[in-house]
Amino acid sequence: IVNAGVICFELFQRLKAAVHYNVGCLCQEVAEDKDIQFSKQTIAAISEITFRQCEIFAKDLEMFARHAKRSTINLDDVKLLARRSRSLEKYITQKAEELVLNNLEQKERKKKKSGTTKGKRTSEEQMEPIGAESEDSNMA
Repeated sequence: IVNAGVICFELFQRLKAAVHYNVGCLCQEVAEDKDIQFSKQTIAAISEITFRQCEIFAKDLEMFARHAKRSTINLDDVKLLARRSRSLEKYITQKAEELVLNNLEQKERKKKKSGTTKGKRTSEEQMEPIGAESEDSNMA
């Protein structure tokens, strides 16, 4: 039987390695773009600081949700976390709006697909007289 603590430690190490890898990739991009070099020690230090900051963020998010008497972290918690950085808050808000629109579009596509696969007409089709051309067919 594997100890749960061992699994957590292994996961923790894999997360740290992933952060270190991505920081290394970003440093390489910046180095190429700005024609500078990053030492291995610098990359390791940036990785460690980044990982520690992510731990702080995770704890803060958990506390925000708990304060609101929730067990799930939501968008409001993330916005609260980003409140000190106007650009980050704006970016998060923009991405959240994009996600909402994408979800609505997917739901609409699902509705149309399920409506046509069951032999039923969608609400738009029901309002249109049988045999009448739709706007899409007029555009051809």
